[in-house]
Parts: sequence; structure tokens; C-alpha cells
Amino acid sequence: MSEYFGKEIKKLGFGLMRLPRKGISINIKETSQMVDMFLENGFTYFDTAFVYPGSEAAAKKALIDRHKRESFTLATKLMAAKVPSEKFAKSELDTSLRRTGAEYIDFYLLHSLMENNYQKYDKFGLWNFVKEEKAKGRIKHYGFSFHGGPELLDKLLTEHPDVEFVQLQINYADWESPTVRSREVYEAARKHGKSIVVMEPVKGGKLADPPAEVKKIFDQVNPGASYASWAIRFVASLDGILTVLSGMSNVEQMENNISYMKNFVPLNAEEQEAIKKAQAVFNKLKDIPCTACRYCTEGCPKKIVIPDIFAARNKQLSLGQLEEAKKDYDNLTESKSSKASACISCGQCEKVCPQKIDIINQLKTCASIFEG
Repeated sequence: MSEYFGKEIKKLGFGLMRLPRKGISINIKETSQMVDMFLENGFTYFDTAFVYPGSEAAAKKALIDRHKRESFTLATKLMAAKVPSEKFAKSELDTSLRRTGAEYIDFYLLHSLMENNYQKYDKFGLWNFVKEEKAKGRIKHYGFSFHGGPELLDKLLTEHPDVEFVQLQINYADWESPTVRSREVYEAARKHGKSIVVMEPVKGGKLADPPAEVKKIFDQVNPGASYASWAIRFVASLDGILTVLSGMSNVEQMENNISYMKNFVPLNAEEQEAIKKAQAVFNKLKDIPCTACRYCTEGCPKKIVIPDIFAARNKQLSLGQLEEAKKDYDNLTESKSSKASACISCGQCEKVCPQKIDIINQLKTCASIFEG
């Protein structure tokens, strides 16, 4: 546990983007059970966003309406990249406060800044907006979540030195990734002395079930430890980490995360060496680096289930399971409109992809493999 902004915050945060579902709706009963377990074990940091479907409303029902406001800290975000006007962008805070019923937001973030959208946050005057809202007491601390390169992060933190924290995608598999550049981005934030909230520590769930070669490496050092625990403890062991978000989807995941993060112990030398060996395995893989954030699907005119198609493709790439991958693809794309070949190359998906995936070409490849 570390003290930030005058509060003690444990190094596990509850990400509310992948909450349990009951049919197409969020399962409030199970979410409430998870919230209670999280708080009972001394954890306090909850993370949602204006653009996470149903998440802020679920936070109200499962958390805000049921627990004293001072017993937790709430983070949410303002997404300007896809909105039509400055007025709409600034209205998101009012909407988030209304949806959550939280009275104030502890950690408010400008959402998903990267090279192709950061200028819109300047154009709409949102850096001054968050300062003004802090002065009014409607937010307590402000920062931004980031999916760009270290050069842009250095530029933003130089131009806005009053930013209090940043949220970065960091995991051991992407540490030396030429597209995500986790290590370089982390070092840029620390150069400016910023506290870091970590997102995607388990890479959209991929590191909870890594390749067999990686499992063997970890099992030799710490048999019985969950593979997700390796991923979360890796980032929690870094300097300057405010908290590590885990997008937990069921009680079992919550129980597992609490088991090793309640009394967090950093990785020792032997475990760090195991991580390096695991990184070498991932560096050789040629899979599609999709984390299933689903930002790409919201505006797809053909309603293509891009992350699910990529998951099938990765089953072939990482595990060599072509027939199983084809079966997955056929089950996903029962209607012709959702097949990879339905892509019209409009490019909206690539504009919002945090991983900078060449989605259009990847879909063409998926179509040739699974449909041809």
C-alpha cells in the first residue's frame, strides 16, 4: 500500500469495463458481491468511464448507493475523440455525475489520448476545463489515459505539468512491443515524476491463459500461482504505481486477485528472471495484439465482431489450432453481415484502436483463411 494525494491506496483497482453479465445486461447482484469483497479486503479504487456501456449506472447500483462515499475512490473519464462538439464533451462530466450519483469524482481522466486525437482535447479547451472543475470541487484529481508513444507523452506532460497522474497500458508481454512500447512510455511518465495507474496488466485476459511455454516457465518457479498473478504483480512491482486495474468479470477472479494483492509482495529476483524468459516467448509470437476493448465495434457500419474474429485468428497463430479456430469463426459469423469479408475499409476502427492494429488488412487475412 502506498500513500498518494493524502490517501492510502492499495495496488489493486477494480476496473468496471468487463463486469459480469446476465444475458445482455450487467449482473448487478454479482457485481455487488464483488464490490463488497473488494472493499472488505481494504481495496478502494474503482475505475469506469463515460463510454463503457452500462458501467457508470452499474457503479451507482452496486457501489455508490450501497456504501459510504468516503469509503472508496471513483475514477471516470471524458472521451472527446468521437464527440461532435466542445459543449457535448464538457457535458460528459454532468452525465457521469448523474449516472453514478457520486457527488464528486476522485480521479477524472481525459480518455484515451493518442497521436490521432490529442489535438481535439486542446481544441475543446479540456485541459482548462478539468482545472476549473477541480476548483469547483466536482473532481478531486485530474489526469489522462494514454495509448500513444513516449514522444507524445513527453510532449503532453511538458505542456501540462500540473497533470496529477497518468493511466498507461503496461504488461510484461508488451514491455518491449514496437507498437505499444510499454517500457518507454512508463519511463517517460516517471521522468516527469507522475504517478501511474496501470490498465491492461493482463492484456485483455490473454496473460491469464498464456502459451504453454510461458506456463511451464512460471510453474517451475512458483507452482500453483495463477498466471494472472504474475502479470499483475509484475506491474505492481514497478516504481511509482498508484494502482493496477483489473477488469474482473466474476467472483472467482476477484477472489484470486485479492489472495495475492491483499498483502502485496513485489517480485523477487528469481521471479523477475522468469518474467524475462516469458517476455522472450511473447516477443517471438506473431499474434494480433487485440485486448478486446471493443472500441472498434461501436461504429462499425457492418457490425463486424472484430475482437472475437481476432481471438479466433490468434488461436491459430499462437496455438496452431486451425480447425478449432475455424469452428470459432463459423459460430461467430452466422450471418453474412458479420463476416470479416463484409469489411468496407471505412477505417473508423483503426482511428480508435488503442493498439494501433492494421485492422482492415487483418480482417482481409482472416477472411481468406476462414472463408476461403
